[in-house]
Amino acid sequence: MKSISASRIIHMVNEAHRQPPGSIKAHILVAAKAEFAQYGFEGARMQRVADRAALPKPNIHYHFKSKQQLYLAVLERIIESWNLAFDQVSQESDPAEALEAFIRQKLKQAQQDPAASRLFANEMIQGAPNLKHYLNTSMRSWVQDRALVIKQWMLAGTIGDVDPERLIFLIWSATQHYADFQVQALSLLNRAEFDDPVLTETADFLVTFILRGCGLSPRDRPS
Repeated sequence: MKSISASRIIHMVNEAHRQPPGSIKAHILVAAKAEFAQYGFEGARMQRVADRAALPKPNIHYHFKSKQQLYLAVLERIIESWNLAFDQVSQESDPAEALEAFIRQKLKQAQQDPAASRLFANEMIQGAPNLKHYLNTSMRSWVQDRALVIKQWMLAGTIGDVDPERLIFLIWSATQHYADFQVQALSLLNRAEFDDPVLTETADFLVTFILRGCGLSPRDRPS
């Protein structure tokens, strides 16, 4: 199978995740994410979600019967968007290109939508009271499936011996740090904002560091 470049994978992810124009559910989920990010699950109100979406409240309840159902839909959509880049890979994929695409896309999402990462982090800090079933079913299944691909790479000798699950955890945590602790990171780096130069510098570092830890060689970049 022909190898797909990291930039091509990122483009495919962006195209796949783009919502159809006029999607009411997508519109509601965007409004709900802002509401939950600001007030948390307990403080969020369905009426305010409706106000943010500029829709009558019954329209919200037509698509989502309860606040918890809406909250879970928001969280699941966040997780799926994070992991979509790694959904594109298989045993035949180039490990270096696949991992680089995953890291760069994940970090770009941390830059563009830090509220999503903070919302997920708050749920985890509280013990995942609303997301525990999803973690134990859909998310666990996704991790096991992706870990199998990494194990296949190891058996084929295209990647060094690594712990597949913890490699995925490392990529999640290393990229989400720049959303959850953005103020700290920017302050200590003496940077004013998480702009594109910071994004590129950080992505280059993480890609090089993680790939070398997997026994892979990062591609050369223009100086």
